[in-house]
Amino acid sequence: MSSPDTAIDIEFPYIVEALLVEKNLKVLVKDIGFQDQLRNKGFGEKQDSEYILQTYEALYLIHTNRLVLNTKKLKRVDFESLFNITLRHDREILTKFLIYRDLRSRGYVAKEGFGFGVDFRVYERGEFEKKPAKYVVFGINEGIQVEATDFSEALDQIIKMGKNAVVAVIERRGEITYYKVSKVRFANNKMHPKSLTQTSEE
Repeated sequence: MSSPDTAIDIEFPYIVEALLVEKNLKVLVKDIGFQDQLRNKGFGEKQDSEYILQTYEALYLIHTNRLVLNTKKLKRVDFESLFNITLRHDREILTKFLIYRDLRSRGYVAKEGFGFGVDFRVYERGEFEKKPAKYVVFGINEGIQVEATDFSEALDQIIKMGKNAVVAVIERRGEITYYKVSKVRFANNKMHPKSLTQTSEE
């Protein structure tokens, strides 16, 4: 995947306001104008009658000074507060935030994935809302063991979707390295085909 280029990911020049509902951990955007600005940049989604930001999206927007988040009692929620609140519900929030922030810094629109753990649907630059997501990026923390069968099953499903599988490995210092993943199949005489996972660093 491409190198970071902050000039490509020029966010909207406005500051958006949103409401944090702690009970069910929702970040709601009520203003129609704000909703349009967010939608145009690939942030948030309409769910029933509500426009909702994922918590990692909200963290990113607060981090980039593009979101003012308040509670119902008009108490300001900063980055640290939202992170700590989210952490009680989602132990993977730091991993999600780091990958999401990095993808955005590279100019990609990333949306919620398909449930392969920490994963995102990632759109090629300029293709959001025009074409389906090109990549499925899923995160692995350096030093954390991953079951080979789970990894293989996830890869099979991603390939069946016609998407490119990319593994984002988060190093202990927070740096992220991306690897494209594919499967090579080969036959050995009359034996059933076997599969071998290959990776290539980006």
